[in-house]
Amino acid sequence: MQIVLISGLSGSGKSVALNVLEDAGYYVVDNLPATLLPQLVSNLRGSGYQRVAVAVDVRSGTSIAALPGEVERLREMVEDVRFIFLDARDDTLIARFSETRRRHPLGEENVTLAEAIAREREALDPIAQLGYRMDTSDTQANTLRAWIKDFMQLEATAGLTLLFQSFGFKYGIPVDADLVFDVRCLPNPHYDPKLRPLTGKDQAVIDFLERIPEVGRMAEDIRRFVANWLPAYIRDNRSYLTVAIGCTGGQHRSVYFAEWLAEAFGSSVRVMVRHRASARRAQDGQGHA
Repeated sequence: MQIVLISGLSGSGKSVALNVLEDAGYYVVDNLPATLLPQLVSNLRGSGYQRVAVAVDVRSGTSIAALPGEVERLREMVEDVRFIFLDARDDTLIARFSETRRRHPLGEENVTLAEAIAREREALDPIAQLGYRMDTSDTQANTLRAWIKDFMQLEATAGLTLLFQSFGFKYGIPVDADLVFDVRCLPNPHYDPKLRPLTGKDQAVIDFLERIPEVGRMAEDIRRFVANWLPAYIRDNRSYLTVAIGCTGGQHRSVYFAEWLAEAFGSSVRVMVRHRASARRAQDGQGHA
C-alpha cells in the first residue's frame, strides 16, 4: 500500500496536488486530523485500496502537532509512505489570497493576512522537514501539476482520456471537439445500395473502405498527427482530448475512422469512442455517410 501525505501553507497548491493524485487513481482525503491517519489507513486497506493521498494541515487544528509521531506510526503499518510539503514566499501567498478573495484558515478579526501566514508558518515549521519540500513561489498550476507527476513518477497519460467521436457535418460540428478532421473527400459507401443501411462498424463497409488507398493514407496521417501532438496536450494537463472525425451523415466513413483510430491508440492511452449520429439516424431512419 502507498500513502502520500500532502501538507504545507495555505495557498501553496495543496488542492492542485490532490487533484493530480485523484486523477491518477488515488483515493483522496482532504483536511484529515493527523491523529486519525492510522485509523483511516486501516479502514481503507481493509477495503482494498492500494493508493491513498491525504492532506493534513492547520485546518485540522492542534492535531497537526501530532503529525511527526503519526508519520512514524504509518511507516510501521505501510511499506510506502511519502510526504510532500508545499511552501511559498509570503508575497506569493498574499497575492494568491488577494486574487481568490478567500479567507485564510487562521484569519481572525484584527489579524492581518500577513500575520495569519506568519502564524501558520510557525505552526507548520516542525513538520516542514518531514519529507520532500516544494517551493511553489511564482509557479503556475500547470507547472506544479508536472512537478507532482514527476515526483510521484506517475504515468504520463494517467490523467488523460482520448475520445474519438464520429459525426455528420449535416448536423453540425460537435461543440466539445478539440481537433476536427473532415473525411468527406473519400468515396462514400452510401451510394452502394447494399452498404447504405450499414455503418462503419460492419465488415462489408470496412472492406469497401480498406480497398481504397486514400483511406489508408488519410487514416495514417490523422494517427500520426494525433500521436505527434498528444504529448503537448498531456503536458497541458488535459483530462480529455476529443478528436472528432466528420463525414456527411456520420454513418460510414467517420465511424470507420473513429473505430480505427481507437484501436490504433488503445494500447498507449485510455481511449473512448462515441458515434454522435447514431441516435439521430435511429430517429429519422436515414443518413448519408
